[in-house]
Amino acid sequence: MDNKQLWDKVLGEIELNISKANFGTWFKNTSIYKQEDGVVYINIPNTFVRDWLINKYNKLILKILREINPELRNIDYVIIKNEDKTSVKESNINEKYQADNLGLNDLYINRNDNLNPKYIFDSFVVGSFNEVAYAASQAVVKNPGSNYNPLYIYGGTGLGKTHLIQAVGNYIKKISQNKKVYYVTSETFAIDYINSVQNNKVNNFKEKYRKYDLLIMDDVQFFSNKEKTQEELFHLFNNFYENNKQIVFSSDKSPKYIANLEERLRSRFEGGMIVDVAKPDYESRLAILKTKSNNMEFSISEEILEYVASIIQDNIRELEGALNSIYCQSQAKKRNLSLNEVKNLIKNNIKPQKTISIKEVMKIISNFYNIEEKFLYEKTRRKEVVKPRQVIMYILREDFSTSYPYIGQKLGGRDHTTVIHAYEKIKNDIKTNSLLNQEIEQIRNLLYNN
Repeated sequence: MDNKQLWDKVLGEIELNISKANFGTWFKNTSIYKQEDGVVYINIPNTFVRDWLINKYNKLILKILREINPELRNIDYVIIKNEDKTSVKESNINEKYQADNLGLNDLYINRNDNLNPKYIFDSFVVGSFNEVAYAASQAVVKNPGSNYNPLYIYGGTGLGKTHLIQAVGNYIKKISQNKKVYYVTSETFAIDYINSVQNNKVNNFKEKYRKYDLLIMDDVQFFSNKEKTQEELFHLFNNFYENNKQIVFSSDKSPKYIANLEERLRSRFEGGMIVDVAKPDYESRLAILKTKSNNMEFSISEEILEYVASIIQDNIRELEGALNSIYCQSQAKKRNLSLNEVKNLIKNNIKPQKTISIKEVMKIISNFYNIEEKFLYEKTRRKEVVKPRQVIMYILREDFSTSYPYIGQKLGGRDHTTVIHAYEKIKNDIKTNSLLNQEIEQIRNLLYNN
């Protein structure tokens, strides 16, 4: 397979994994320059694109390349030289301006601990969708190894989990310079372990990981079906726990739903603090966009920010991608984009959404159970009110991924633990109560077909 065929195949896979706007912005005018000694050299137009690809897409590109040819082991980015020196100078000035405004100068990873210095608490936007996870992280940094050990944060892709868990590491590193901190993905941990076995260096592997005071491990769902690696993690976990060293985990799902996970390891995960990060509500999405645009020193209208926040609902990463695309287009055109231009720019990035408010959900369910909506907010334990209220909490959580604190806030300012109890109760009752199950399905028909 020649260089063009290989890159065309890689680009085809990348296009399936990212938005069209991001694909067009970051992969236009790229190609493979050469392949040598397992390294693929990719032509890119400037240092701005190079930095962005390295920090945002390098892992994805390398993964796809290895799937096509397992012998490929690394990527290098080669800037296409511009023979016009004036153009080069202007390009470099523009790249520096863009890099400064997008914060790319802060994106370089510390190779000693793998932490990204841009992931700090100060730049983390807290909303109802992530406030419990944020509070738990704050408790950990105040007393690492004692409060919430381990801390286990789970939630969907692109919701800020990596930012939050690395913020823990960066904060502890800042206040306790003698503490040894290390961030690692579960995939890298597994590869390290396998290599140590193959090279008869398992003891070196153990010493490497046990020397740290704080270990942060991302994407632990990757351990599914990896028995030997699970066993090694179990022993490492015990070592940390017995020595009052902190461990922080992230995953895309709760430990109870990770398939083929050893029960003793699942028990260790569940022995600390488990918190989830839900999809951000509209107010949080708007706050995130405002914070990011301010950090970029990018002047953008409230109307456009509100439009982007309303149309991109699932993923913080997609929000940032849309904002970066708007920024790049504004820089290219040397003016602010109109709302229609923004709509055209991101129209292919969004999935159709059914828009229904929490107020509508409560109205439909209260009508279904024939009670007045005002009773849902009252502090009453009357059975005819408690059940509809619990069903509302279940539907909001199960179908709309609304965070527990936000549900509690909307239903009379109740504590998030009350919402969790209601959700779990309805979820379990559905399994054995066929009448309740039928009621839930009827309510869903009313919600989605109204």
